[in-house]
Amino acid sequence: MLVLLFVAALAVPTEDEVKVQFAEFIRKYNKQYTSHHEIITRFNNFKASLARAEQLQAMSTSAKFGVTKFSDMSPAEFQSTILMKKVDFPNGDKVVPPTTLVTVGAPATFDWRDHGAVTPVKDQEQCGSCWAFSATEAIESAWILKGHANASTVDLAPQQIVDCDNSDAAGCGGGFTESAYEYIIKAGGQEPEADYPYTGENGKCAFNAKDIDAKISGFTSIPKDETALSGVLSTTGPLSICLDAAHWQDYQSGVMGHLSCCPFLKCMLDHCVQLVGYNSTGSDPYWIVRNSWNTDWGIEGYIWLEMGENTCGITNDITWPTSM
Repeated sequence: MLVLLFVAALAVPTEDEVKVQFAEFIRKYNKQYTSHHEIITRFNNFKASLARAEQLQAMSTSAKFGVTKFSDMSPAEFQSTILMKKVDFPNGDKVVPPTTLVTVGAPATFDWRDHGAVTPVKDQEQCGSCWAFSATEAIESAWILKGHANASTVDLAPQQIVDCDNSDAAGCGGGFTESAYEYIIKAGGQEPEADYPYTGENGKCAFNAKDIDAKISGFTSIPKDETALSGVLSTTGPLSICLDAAHWQDYQSGVMGHLSCCPFLKCMLDHCVQLVGYNSTGSDPYWIVRNSWNTDWGIEGYIWLEMGENTCGITNDITWPTSM
């Protein structure tokens, strides 16, 4: 009731549509605010998000930006609670020469979901644990493609990585998929979600080797070569990628272009996800990227990124674990 009274009380004519949208936003996402001060703060964040989305929309002809479940957050809050601290990519802007993983003759379209190698979209909640989710999703896919399970029977525990990888990772504060793989190799494997449930916060390591459900023997860093990436992806499996997702806060659907993702042409690493496919046909070719913000964000939990422009730094940190 406090929320509705506040929205009704805002009588500035030029903000009428914003008030209506804010009330709809509150209902749709079941937002619970505890004080009048928080309502005002959230409303101001929401209003700023609409202006920001409008600016992003002006730079895009293919993507749609607007209200999302993160629209009541400031960019700083979104960065600190959903993403990770921005850092340079491990290889910076250096182009890594192609390796034997590079293949030719890739099909025009490919989606690992059609081949049963992608598990359901997960939800990292308000915890910067994307790196652990990205690694977990890649391990799940590798385990499936090795013939040990299928997408409906494997569900590994990112919380194990969040709690137990103490090398150079900070749990909800961020980390690298490479570190996650190294931890899983050292631990001997990864437990299932059922035995090590996700909490959305840092916890004390409670790993039990008796519950291990999947193992990896190593991992490979994929070359920074977008022209070869479709071939690598379609022949290797879903890949872990780390990129710049600061402007995903306002993404709704469509193909996000490189100018919308990194307006100042400088991408930094602050989020890790999974690359599962691509579509190079049509006027707007795109990569199919699985996120870990649940299915009520983006295209049922996915985002499409423009091909050919290293959008969001999509090729700057790509890895693939080797299943046992």
